[in-house]
Amino acid sequence: MFNGRRIVVVGGGLAGLRTCEALRAEGFDGELELLCAESTPPYDRPPLSKSVLLEPQDTTFDVDYAALGVELRLGARARSLDTAARVVHTDAGEHSYDALVVATGAAPVTLPGAGRQLVLRTAADAERLRNELRPGSRVVLVGAGWINAEIATTALALGCSVTCVEAGPRPLAGPLGAQVAERLHTWWDGVDLRCGTGVGEITPGGLTLDDGTALPADVVVTGIGVRPDVGWLTGSGLEIDRGVVVDESLRTSDPSVFAVGDVAMRWSPRFGTRLGGEHWDEARTGPATVAGALLRPQSPPVFDPIPYFWSDQFGHKIQFVGHRSESDDMVVREGADGKWGAAWFDAAGQLTAHLSVDSPRHMVQARMAIDRRAVVDPDAIRDLSAPLQAPAPAVK
Repeated sequence: MFNGRRIVVVGGGLAGLRTCEALRAEGFDGELELLCAESTPPYDRPPLSKSVLLEPQDTTFDVDYAALGVELRLGARARSLDTAARVVHTDAGEHSYDALVVATGAAPVTLPGAGRQLVLRTAADAERLRNELRPGSRVVLVGAGWINAEIATTALALGCSVTCVEAGPRPLAGPLGAQVAERLHTWWDGVDLRCGTGVGEITPGGLTLDDGTALPADVVVTGIGVRPDVGWLTGSGLEIDRGVVVDESLRTSDPSVFAVGDVAMRWSPRFGTRLGGEHWDEARTGPATVAGALLRPQSPPVFDPIPYFWSDQFGHKIQFVGHRSESDDMVVREGADGKWGAAWFDAAGQLTAHLSVDSPRHMVQARMAIDRRAVVDPDAIRDLSAPLQAPAPAVK
C-alpha cells in the first residue's frame, strides 16, 4: 500500500480532475492538491470546437472541491520538477509531494511569423475565436485536420469566407489514408481548400505561402497538431519520448511519479507499441488506473483501452476506434442507405481499426470486434451490413 500522505496532481483538465476523484474513490484520505495553470477550474474541452464557437457556454465541471477534499490551486503553472526533493515549482510557489501525477496535457503547435494566429485549446481560445467569426470575415485555417474541420463547419454557418491551407494531399490523409481522405475532401464544399500547400510564415495581414504568395486574412487559425506539454520536465530525470513515457499501469521511470492523459506515452500490450493518449476518452478513463497503481502497487491494474475519438464536421459524425499502422490493409465499407465506413486489418487479417460515418452502431460493433481480436474477411465486410466477425462454427 502507498504510505504517503500527500499527492499532487499537476494539470487542471479532465485527466487531472478525474484522477483526484479516482483517488478518493480508492480510499485515499490524505492531502490532495490539484495544480491548474489556468485561472478557471477544470472544464470540458470537446464543446470548445463545437457549440461554444456558436454561443457562450459554461462547460465547467460541477464539482465541490471542498467536499472532495481537494486543494484547488488556480494560476499555478508548473515550471520545473525536482524529483530528488519531490517538489514541483510553479508560478504560485513550491509544492511538495509524496506521489505526483503529471496531467499537463498538450499544447498547440504554432507557426513562425510576426502576425496574429489563433489556436483552439482552452476556453479563452474559444471565446477569442468566437468573437472573430463574424459574417464576411476572411478566415484562413492552416491545416485541414480534426479541429479545423470543425471550425470550418461553424465559420461557414456564421457567414464567414473560409480558406483552408493544407500541406497534405487531402484532409486527414495522414491519419486515415488517401482513399478515405478523398471521400472526406468532398465535404469541404464552400471552403476554398488548397491542398499540397505549405505556409512560410504568419504576417500582420494574413500569411505567406511557401511559394511566396501572400494570402490576406482577417483571422488566421493554426490547427496543425499538438505536442505534449513536457517542457517543464526538462532535467527532471523522467524518460521523455514526445510525451512522458509510462508503462501499461501509467507508471513513469520514477516510482513516485505517474502520468495520464494527453501528456502520457503509454505502452499498449494489445498493439505492441507506445500510444499517445491525445483524446478525451483516455483522459476520462485513465485516472482509475493511476489511482489503482498508486494505492495498490503490489497488484496494479493495466490500462490498455482501445483508442477512440470522434469529430462532428460538415453535418457528419466521424467515429474512429482502434489503432492503425502504415502496414495495415484497408477496405471501404458501403451501406445501402448511403452510410459508409472503413476497416483496417493486419497481415493476419485481424481487425485493428475502424472508421464509422454517421453510424454509432457500427462503431460499437467494431470496438467489440477489435477487443475480441477478430479476424475479418476483407471481401465480405465491404458490405457495411455484414458482421465484422463470422459466427463461430457449430460444435458437433
